Amino acid sequence: MKKISRPDIWGGIILVLAVFIAYLPALQGGFIWDDNDHLTENPCIVGPLGFKGIWTSSAAVYYPMVLTSFWVQHALWGLDPLFYHLVNIIVHAACVILLWRLLQRLNVRGAWLGAALWGVHPVQVESVAWITELKNTQSCLFFLLSVHFFLKWRKAGTDVGGKRSEWHYVLSLLCAVLAILSKTSTVMLPVVIGLCWWWVEKKWRWRNLLRLAPFFLISAATGLWTVWEQKFHSGALGPEWAQSWPERFVVAGKVVWFYLGKLLWPHPLIFIYPRWDINAHAVTAFLPLLAAAIILFWLWWYRDGGLRAVFFAGAYFVIQLFPVMDFFNVYFFRYSFVGDHFQYLASIGPLALAGAFIWWLSERFAGTVVFARGLGIAAPMVLLAALAWQYCHVFLNNETLWHDTLAKNPAAWMAHTNLGRLLTAQGHLAEAEIHYRTALQLKSDDEDVHYNYGNMLAKAGRLDEAVAQYRQALQLKPTDPEVYNNLGVVLYQERRLDEAVTCFHAALRYRPGYPDGHFNLGNVLFVEHKFDEAVGEYREALRLAPDSVAIKNRLRALGVPTN
Repeated sequence: MKKISRPDIWGGIILVLAVFIAYLPALQGGFIWDDNDHLTENPCIVGPLGFKGIWTSSAAVYYPMVLTSFWVQHALWGLDPLFYHLVNIIVHAACVILLWRLLQRLNVRGAWLGAALWGVHPVQVESVAWITELKNTQSCLFFLLSVHFFLKWRKAGTDVGGKRSEWHYVLSLLCAVLAILSKTSTVMLPVVIGLCWWWVEKKWRWRNLLRLAPFFLISAATGLWTVWEQKFHSGALGPEWAQSWPERFVVAGKVVWFYLGKLLWPHPLIFIYPRWDINAHAVTAFLPLLAAAIILFWLWWYRDGGLRAVFFAGAYFVIQLFPVMDFFNVYFFRYSFVGDHFQYLASIGPLALAGAFIWWLSERFAGTVVFARGLGIAAPMVLLAALAWQYCHVFLNNETLWHDTLAKNPAAWMAHTNLGRLLTAQGHLAEAEIHYRTALQLKSDDEDVHYNYGNMLAKAGRLDEAVAQYRQALQLKPTDPEVYNNLGVVLYQERRLDEAVTCFHAALRYRPGYPDGHFNLGNVLFVEHKFDEAVGEYREALRLAPDSVAIKNRLRALGVPTN
């Protein structure tokens, strides 16, 4: 076993410290946006489904390994956000160390600096400071491990007198599975492994595909599943995803240059970027894609003339961006075609290349002057870390997140809706209504806007207006159980009991095992003096939500034991 040198030890310590300092403000943060869906309100984590439900129900969506991590963490420290943030930073730091060692294995110049730039670049804040994006950090860890083990397996077979161990190949395959089960955007892993294989051998042998075939089969199966899931479970269907193929190619070209631009000039960074209006009728709209293709082809053509490393980095960048280029429907695209967390893995290529270039410059112009070389290497790293540290404060809570988003993108209707929800919860109903009305002006055909506006109106006691908003939401999405449930609650308050019962039955039809639906149906049955049926609904609600104080109190008031 190769002994780790003292410089390597200090290099690793500095990388870990840099990562922790850059993302230190994230430790003060709480849960934001969809952390509730994946963690704080997920029935597999805090509800009755538990660990088994992660692997046998749709509640895990397609991140079962991440939900397994959340399940373990919840068992250890409950819902204290500090520890979830700490774990995410630790996993990201582990990725940085592993990337450094992998770049060394690939003989990339300035491997340490390339890993450092990637680790502290502010575009990574969204992935590190957002608890749900453990999807990114955890999948990246297994992704890098898979490449590492594969290259180790390949090298053992090329060493003089070396004996290739199939265990490294098996470990690579296992890590590939774990990466994809953490986040399916890692489906490009077999292509990346092939690219690395070409890099280290300086040529490509078609027989290599035999060893890559199992990786491609795994990626193809999970990729097809994800495409289906995004469309028919997450709901990535409708006008927001109805782009023609020419329009999708236009988006793909813009995506490449957008993400590269954010790496070169990370300002402004926005949680929800403006969604592009795509016009495929203009020939100029295809110029970004054409330029990217020509440049990549030119780099390939002159790969033996000193541009091999640039081609390698560029090809990796485009390969990793492929799943989020709008060739496939992604639910997030209803808000924007781009998001910083989408280039977490892809950004490795350009930033490793930047690290190599800066390292080369320091050698060429600073020579052996230690101070000058150190300053040239440290300056970009410190600057990026400072920007990341500053941007982390945006992700402290939903209030800071949505205010920052609207300050930079006032047309973000989703941010208006979510800020309206927050203000409603705080009792600032007049302010909330302003944001809902703005959201409706920007996006009148969105079910969530009508639904949340209806919740605010119901809280304000404007029940007839709330009913109108709920019915409008159901016209847009007639299968939403929460809308049926809340509409039923308002109809119950207006003593329109038959209509309320219909709504609660609809809620339970579209979401079997919905505790609120059973509880509220029980309330109507109780008012109708159907006490036995009401108790049955309350008991079912308690079975599904065993920690609910409201359900327990109702049963105790009826003299029914809750143990």
